[in-house]
Amino acid sequence: MPNAKKSEVIGVLDDALKIRLHAQPIEGKANEALLRYLADALGVPKSAVTITHGHTSKRKMIEITASQLTPESVRSALLPGTSQ
Repeated sequence: MPNAKKSEVIGVLDDALKIRLHAQPIEGKANEALLRYLADALGVPKSAVTITHGHTSKRKMIEITASQLTPESVRSALLPGTSQ
């Protein structure tokens, strides 16, 4: 969701992570903000985060290439206080 007051993870909706972004959906600014937000939240370089599908859609598929990350560590970084 672009144009939010601040960038933050809202939660899981329909089996997808919902994230608000403090960026406009113009000229790829929201996509860049998403990559930067995820890289910062996960402690990986921005080059390790790639949008693989949905560049022009609100629903995107993201690939994160970082050997130190596990699904559990990503979940705890992006959704603190949840467990599975």
